[in-house]
Amino acid sequence: MLDIIKKILAEQFNKNENEINLETDFYKDLLADSLDIFQVISELEEEFDIEIDSNEIDKIKTVSDVLEFIKNKTKENK
Repeated sequence: MLDIIKKILAEQFNKNENEINLETDFYKDLLADSLDIFQVISELEEEFDIEIDSNEIDKIKTVSDVLEFIKNKTKENK
């Protein structure tokens, strides 16, 4: 799961996957803007077959946040 997240982020932000870790902050480290976040969220939703509400997006700041969020969402869907 983490590898997939890192791959998506690396492609979106033109980074090497090795530069992305659990503490990577979308805004501080990757300099993401709202369009970047929208595109990442769309890819995550498609990849993991989940739905992320707009009020939940504000809680996601780091790779670790995304990982925990997806783990919780995939448990809910089972």
